[in-house]
Amino acid sequence: MSQQFPDGFRWGTATAAHQIEGGNWNNDWWQWEHTPGTGCEEPSGDGCDSWNRWPEDVALCRDLGFDNYRFSIEWSRIEPEEGEWSSASVAHYRSLCEALLEAGVDPVVTFHHFTTPRWVAARGGWAASDTAALFGRYCERVASELGDVIRTACTINEPNIVSTMGHLAGVFPPGIRDTQTRRTVNGVLIDAHRAAVDAIRRGAPGVPVGLTLAMEDYQAVDGGESKRDQIRYRMQDEFLHATEGDDFVGVQTYTRSRVGPTGALGNEEGVPVLPMG
Repeated sequence: MSQQFPDGFRWGTATAAHQIEGGNWNNDWWQWEHTPGTGCEEPSGDGCDSWNRWPEDVALCRDLGFDNYRFSIEWSRIEPEEGEWSSASVAHYRSLCEALLEAGVDPVVTFHHFTTPRWVAARGGWAASDTAALFGRYCERVASELGDVIRTACTINEPNIVSTMGHLAGVFPPGIRDTQTRRTVNGVLIDAHRAAVDAIRRGAPGVPVGLTLAMEDYQAVDGGESKRDQIRYRMQDEFLHATEGDDFVGVQTYTRSRVGPTGALGNEEGVPVLPMG
């Protein structure tokens, strides 16, 4: 049976700079990959070498008939040290955007997709309140230089995952496991998103801007409603409240979660799962 999609439905695909470009050595994830005991099986290295092979990426998007391509720009390339700006890196991303537009594909640009410059991480990362202003400054600089070739802007990809996995579960950099730190980081990321929205609107007037979140179907089991609501607030609702006035919310859904009175229950036995579990 064929599936019919409504008129105007738009198809696209998405990547993240650190996951495909290769050679992004100046951010916290590269450092994390090379730190023993972090759980990283191997460093990202050259990745897919998309930094050099991006024309092939554009051709793939065009040939597959996509309407848009969402990719991220690497903050640590744009601002490798505090206050130092790489015009060559900005020019690289401009070339990518221009080629996409020529191919009939709209560039959807994410300004932060998991990776943070080493110099930002060294001064406290997302636990430092002034990181929000630094991020806003970077966003305004990029938006002012690339605004004419960006068609949609995403401020931060899955800030709830950056916060939870890096500051509560300890499996993303900086590897912290502390409830209060996670709450602090949530607040800084929310401030950073608001600063970025304002900055992008100043630098690229008329470009739609919003936030993307990892969102789950949280299901209460055997009286787990209160715990479910508590988990959902920190993971989703707190960030959703911060999107008021944005042009869109990006929803990225991978799974559901069953929650009992004491916390996550895991899946029922025998339920099919993704490779991620």
